[in-house]
Amino acid sequence: MPGPPARDTRSLLLRGAGLVAIAVVSGLLWFLIRHDSTPDGPVAQPPAQNTGQFKFTKVAGPEKSDDCVAKSYTKTKEFFQDNPCRSLVRALYTTESGGAKALVSVVVVGMPDSAKAKALKALTEKDGTGNVTDMVRDKTFAAPGTPSVSSDDAAYASKVEGTNTTIVLADFYAKHKDKDLIESIADDALRLSADLHP
Repeated sequence: MPGPPARDTRSLLLRGAGLVAIAVVSGLLWFLIRHDSTPDGPVAQPPAQNTGQFKFTKVAGPEKSDDCVAKSYTKTKEFFQDNPCRSLVRALYTTESGGAKALVSVVVVGMPDSAKAKALKALTEKDGTGNVTDMVRDKTFAAPGTPSVSSDDAAYASKVEGTNTTIVLADFYAKHKDKDLIESIADDALRLSADLHP
């Protein structure tokens, strides 16, 4: 009596390998469908005041204007008379470090082109050239014990991004003195310009 026909071992192996491949691909597709990492909409970026060395709290502003002549003084005012700005946004923040509290003025000036934005930065970096008027100086913001961020003891920082010039002034409350710390605060506060849209 003849035995069962011999099976083609190679064919069986190929069929088995094909089934395994189908199973792997199916499993992978199911995983990707269940774990889709693509967000349904745009992901909101965290506010700039929460993403750096210091944590800043906004206490005034943003106040928007397009009259930089009226919101500046001395040589900076003269600069704007010859080079009108396109926009101006001002705000005030506070921050604390090691028990010392600081007030920080952040101003973003929109200029017609990057050359004029750089010229404004270069001017305000010099002593005795005035500046954009901060919200304490013109009494837009007033509270007991508020430091004058435009005093000679205040820290200064600035940057240019495209046609925008950001100017930061910072000083401590209660006449606290720490030159390195207040300069670090001013430098870190430059990133707050991301929250102030001209």
